[in-house]
Amino acid sequence: MRDVVDRAAAVFEDLGATVERADPGWEDPYEALLPMILAESDLAGMRRLADELGDRMSPHLVDVLRVDWTAEQLTSAVVRRKAVYNASWRFFRSYDLLLTPTLAVPPFEHGLQGPPVIDGREVDGFYWLSFTFPFNFTGQPAATVPAGFTDDGLPVGMQIVGRRMDDALVLRASAAFEAAAPWRDHWPAV
Repeated sequence: MRDVVDRAAAVFEDLGATVERADPGWEDPYEALLPMILAESDLAGMRRLADELGDRMSPHLVDVLRVDWTAEQLTSAVVRRKAVYNASWRFFRSYDLLLTPTLAVPPFEHGLQGPPVIDGREVDGFYWLSFTFPFNFTGQPAATVPAGFTDDGLPVGMQIVGRRMDDALVLRASAAFEAAAPWRDHWPAV
């Protein structure tokens, strides 16, 4: 994933942009993901729906809905989200865009919530979303563009993130990348 996105990021250098490695500055906010999703949804309604749907609902989702979330877990998630928001605001004072892989892993087999190991580390089932959900926390514009393929021919995406409310720059950067690295005639083997 890193190699494919590194090569894709180099396209921006070819377009005249300055590209450098930079850390956006927040601690891993993964522990806040599920509590934030639930805090901002209709938990009671989702639990009723799980009861109605039974085994037709994803077992991973049902497990999350059945947790007795505490007020401390939910408020800690809000605090963590605010920390990501503040770090992102500080990061984008110095940078116009952030380029990341869209996902932490290449496509995985159907039926998995997510791979249990990423880069040699045991992880929860939703950890593969680690590059995308922080920007759901911050409300920043983000787009994903096809960046290339794994050695096995599976597609890899690159996420282009901009400052809050700067959707136009994200869209221009996405269009410039796609014009410089066309992909529409490249498809993985079926």
